[in-house]
Amino acid sequence: MQRKAYVPGVTALLAVLLAGCTGGSSDGGGKDDPKPGGTATAAAAPQPGRYRTLPEPCGAVAQSTLDSLLPGIAQLTDEEQREKAYEGTATVTYDTDRKVGCRWKAESATATDHLLVDFERVVSYDNAVSDDDRATDIYAKKEAAADLPEPVASPSESTEPSEPSGSSGPGEPSGSTGPDDSTGSSASAGSKASGSKASKSASASASASGVPGSASTALQPRTLDGLGSAAFLDDALNDSKQRSVTVVFRTSNVVVTIQYDEQPATTTDVPSSEEMQDRAQKLAGQLAETFSD
Repeated sequence: MQRKAYVPGVTALLAVLLAGCTGGSSDGGGKDDPKPGGTATAAAAPQPGRYRTLPEPCGAVAQSTLDSLLPGIAQLTDEEQREKAYEGTATVTYDTDRKVGCRWKAESATATDHLLVDFERVVSYDNAVSDDDRATDIYAKKEAAADLPEPVASPSESTEPSEPSGSSGPGEPSGSTGPDDSTGSSASAGSKASGSKASKSASASASASGVPGSASTALQPRTLDGLGSAAFLDDALNDSKQRSVTVVFRTSNVVVTIQYDEQPATTTDVPSSEEMQDRAQKLAGQLAETFSD
């Protein structure tokens, strides 16, 4: 059997070629030539939310605050029942890192009060959406569902004199209206355009003190300033005279909901909107401070 001739020159040539290919690959894949978008994508990734944990809900409300919102607790003569009422009842949840809540209830001679405090820590699983942005969307849906009425102008604003659109010219009576005067029709059209929100505003104003026609527009459902990143308050009175005051606010990636209900012992009594709103807002302010620490 004839052996093949061994050619040293061929082996040397292959070694040179392999060395050249290896060197070219190293230069092309170096740090000076990153993959398009690789570094930019990492830099543009949304930051996680500020809060990674939630407070213990049944311990989030001070005993003195519960005494204010739920007067019936302090009136309990049985110490064991009173302590149990202060403890509250945790709401059912399947992920305490994401959502927790607590309920309290107290009966007195004049009314039954309920309080719910709910904390939701929002986590976005979309790499293009931050936790804060996702929390903003959730808050916005809650505010939209509340269907807050349009703000009502204050008396000083509504009585401020203005130039009528159909003002009379020289020589004409100041009270006359020409054929082009559309003040009346404009006012009518504007009133119709208000829709259901205007009705809710009027209803909320009337129910603020339980007196039909009351002009307590300052107590109507509205957005709130100075509470978290965004906040609103809703106030509703049903046919059985149960009043429900709800305050919702967002701070970073946490959405907090407070629902405060009072059912009077008799249907002739109407819970005070001013008092209930004041208590709910004070609690909201206290909870917001715990997140700012």
